[in-house]
Amino acid sequence: MKYWQPKFETMKHDELQELQLKRLKKTAAAVYENVPFYREKFDALGITPDDVKTLDDIKKLPMTRKTDLRDNYPFGLFAVPKDEIVRIHASSGTSGKPTVVGYTAKDIETWADMMARNFTMIGLDASDVFQNAVNYGLFTGGLGFHYGIERLGAMAVPSGTGNTVRQIEMMQDFGVTAIHCTPSYGLYLAETVREMGVADKLSLRVGCFGAEPWSSSTRKELEDAFQIKAYDSYGLSEMMGPGIAFECQEQDGLHIWSDHYIVEILDENGEEVAEGEKGEIVLTSLTKEALPVLRYRTGDIARRLASECPCGRTSDRISRILGRADDMLIVRGINVFPSQIEDVLVRIEKITDQFEIYLDRNKKKLDEITVRVELDEDAFTGEIGDLAAVKRVVEGDLKSVLNIRANVDLVEKGTIPRSTGKAKRVFDRREAI
Repeated sequence: MKYWQPKFETMKHDELQELQLKRLKKTAAAVYENVPFYREKFDALGITPDDVKTLDDIKKLPMTRKTDLRDNYPFGLFAVPKDEIVRIHASSGTSGKPTVVGYTAKDIETWADMMARNFTMIGLDASDVFQNAVNYGLFTGGLGFHYGIERLGAMAVPSGTGNTVRQIEMMQDFGVTAIHCTPSYGLYLAETVREMGVADKLSLRVGCFGAEPWSSSTRKELEDAFQIKAYDSYGLSEMMGPGIAFECQEQDGLHIWSDHYIVEILDENGEEVAEGEKGEIVLTSLTKEALPVLRYRTGDIARRLASECPCGRTSDRISRILGRADDMLIVRGINVFPSQIEDVLVRIEKITDQFEIYLDRNKKKLDEITVRVELDEDAFTGEIGDLAAVKRVVEGDLKSVLNIRANVDLVEKGTIPRSTGKAKRVFDRREAI
């Protein structure tokens, strides 16, 4: 078993908790002394960093939300002077002011090591050729992975997004052995590889996928299409970027690096859930210098897993992301996650994995959900009865899982736009009651 930083990856639990407490105290002091936002929060709660005496005392500390980053735009939450910031990244700002995150030189080193740790964990090394097919720029996915690839010593192919045929040509010409992209773009790449008839000319053995929820069925489809092992990556810019948690070769949950983060999985009442239960991921950074963050409510829903893993790593583990608290759709009082719908669709024959969800409100002011899904090429028999049968199967399976009726609109393959980034799946056209 290979490790990038064995000291931290296999640290005994009591030693790890001792390290976490030491770093939590340091982080609490840093934000209290250098970030007015946190000083005000501490003062309002009647606490100081000296009140952090055990790891359980994290519950005394204030929560942080995405709106707090927007309210302090652009640099209000930075804990170091601006001349120590060597890079910034930012969100798109499509739902308001962007969230801006900063990095010191040490932060960049920490991030690169964390990524190299992830890559080593899934069996990559300096001999690999790694194609990074995501956006570069203010989005953290591009440079976050890129620096980790170089830190590992592997050959980086910074292909970015788009020009799918050229992407596949590069994979052939450069002998690419590993690729990183969103799962939705991975499916589109696989579709194009099949159309080009070059599957047997690829050298791929590993795929890293993240930035959007994806199902076990999608994993199997990607693995079968490319003859690879497909691994889940989790991250968010507020905590550094991609790679704060990653699957190991067991492919049974993600290791979230406990020497860098404290993870809480909280229920709707803010209480820690039991092992195996699901809740919202709340993260506290322990090693970030430029933008340390306390108890950040990620909005991501996951289950807490046992930390023991056959790979030998002792970090906390979480399930794959089940959805987002703020992506949760409430339809006639029922909570629906897009990932639930995807899980149903990928198991049904004669349809593809391309779908869209439309939410409307009828004349009776009742919510209606319509799932638009592409038919497989083999499904076009020309018989209306055959299409009606497929529609009945899809509607029946959706109702059994969602507990509400969903309308199904079957469309020809290729109708739904493909995405090189995060696929837009949900279109909420409801007006307020």
